[in-house]
Amino acid sequence: MPSWIKVIFQPRWIALAIAALAFTALCWSVLAPWQLGKNSSTSHRNQQIADSVNAEPVPAAQLLGGRTDVPKDAEWRRVVLTGQYLTDKQSLARLRNQDGKPAYEVLVPFAANDGATYLVDRGFVKTPTGGVVPEFAPPPSGTVTLQARVRAPEKTDPARGPRTEAGFLQVFAIDPSAIGPAQSITLAPGYLTLDEDQPGGLDPIPLPMLDAGPYLSYGLQWLAFGIMAPLAIGYFVWSEVRRRREDKAVFDAGNADPQTPQATEEAPEVSPEAARAARLADRYGRKGQ
Repeated sequence: MPSWIKVIFQPRWIALAIAALAFTALCWSVLAPWQLGKNSSTSHRNQQIADSVNAEPVPAAQLLGGRTDVPKDAEWRRVVLTGQYLTDKQSLARLRNQDGKPAYEVLVPFAANDGATYLVDRGFVKTPTGGVVPEFAPPPSGTVTLQARVRAPEKTDPARGPRTEAGFLQVFAIDPSAIGPAQSITLAPGYLTLDEDQPGGLDPIPLPMLDAGPYLSYGLQWLAFGIMAPLAIGYFVWSEVRRRREDKAVFDAGNADPQTPQATEEAPEVSPEAARAARLADRYGRKGQ
């Protein structure tokens, strides 16, 4: 039986081969698609934001009217709407930060003339410490016209639903499907973040930076790791086969027919252990030299 077959079918190499193939499958089916998917979604978001910068605002009902969710191509679009703030139903999104400092986002329903009620994010108010609600200006009363951006709702953790603290309904996620029932009103899907200098606006929510991030690089790295793992196992198997062949060659030379003068002169008899020690000494150097 060839020496390479004996090496391959050793239990340790079989176990390593299985582990390498499992790692490759994980890289190609989970890890790389995960990072490449994040790259695609980030690039799509950046393109939507870039397209919306110079686009004219459209009526909010045109994008959200009669819907139960926010269309994928509607997020970040600029909209215009006219109506009145429901000033007695403000709520706060907690655990936010503005420039690295704790803050709340102030939310208020807006009853539009198109018949729908939209959840409007007025912007940030800074707080000196978590749990302390600072004073902030109320939204204007009467009819106003707003320009804002459409945002998809955040997901609410069932264990962290709306709660009333410090005289306000407070939430961990900006989710109209949770805020609406807590205030006994029906809200349109998603929410709207005000543009700068809008009636009722506070410190505006900035647009995300148009940076694709490292996701493409990470995805390609996982693909490369998936290729390298089985190649590494193949290299280690080849190295052991080569080492065994070298040991066998030295051992055979040391045990050649003593009647052959050339064999006697060139290859004195050695044990397998001595053959290996000689090979290692030749590779790494002999003591005293």
